[in-house]
Order: sequence, then C-alpha cells, then structure tokens
Amino acid sequence: MKTPVDCPCGGGRYTACCGRWHAGAPAPTAVDLMRSRYSAFVLGLADYLLATWHPDKRPAALDLDESPAPKWIGLDVRAHAEDGDQASVEFLARYKVGGRAHRLHETSRFLRIEGKWFYLDGIIDET
Repeated sequence: MKTPVDCPCGGGRYTACCGRWHAGAPAPTAVDLMRSRYSAFVLGLADYLLATWHPDKRPAALDLDESPAPKWIGLDVRAHAEDGDQASVEFLARYKVGGRAHRLHETSRFLRIEGKWFYLDGIIDET
C-alpha cells in the first residue's frame, strides 16, 4: 500500500489520523473506528476491516477487488451517539463507479469489548 499524505477520511494527515489505527493502535472511539474503516475501504485494507468487525458478524473473507473498482471521494459523519460499550455512527460516503456518482448513507452500530471497538452492523438508508 502506498501511504497517502492526507487521510482518505478527511481528518488531516494520514499518519496522525487513521494511519495509527491501521498500524495497530486501537481506535479510542466508535467514530474513530468508523473513519478508519472508511479509509481502509479506500486503501484496500481487507485485513484491517476483518480485524475490526465484531467476531459474531465478521465474514469469513472480504473481497475488495470489484470491477470496476469504486473510487471513494468523500466521507461526512452526520451523527454519533455512545452509551457505555455501545455506539452508533451515521455517515454518508460518496463514491464513483464507472464515472457514475453514488452514495452510501448508513447508521453503523459498534460494540466495545475489553476496551476495543468493533463494527457490529449497519442500517443502510436507501432514500
């Protein structure tokens, strides 16, 4: 992976933003984990995505080699809430496939286990 200068999630410099979570430090909040997962999709980091997926919901494998490949172009965190070891993050991710613009509007749920946040699942808003 070629390390970007700017973080794909829009949070600043990659090394000071999602790069540290991708390198192995646990994301301290569900929002940080969600942003790092978006950046992992952009950068094709399937191992990171699987490692941060809740074990009960984690797929056996993750294939990010779609054709044509999506070009992720932006992330907007709309809302987030945390209640103890549970959290939700609403976001809008924009991307293009074959020159056509698309958006993914999701409210993701996260669980913290032994101090580490995991992506549980999400509800996609189709409107």
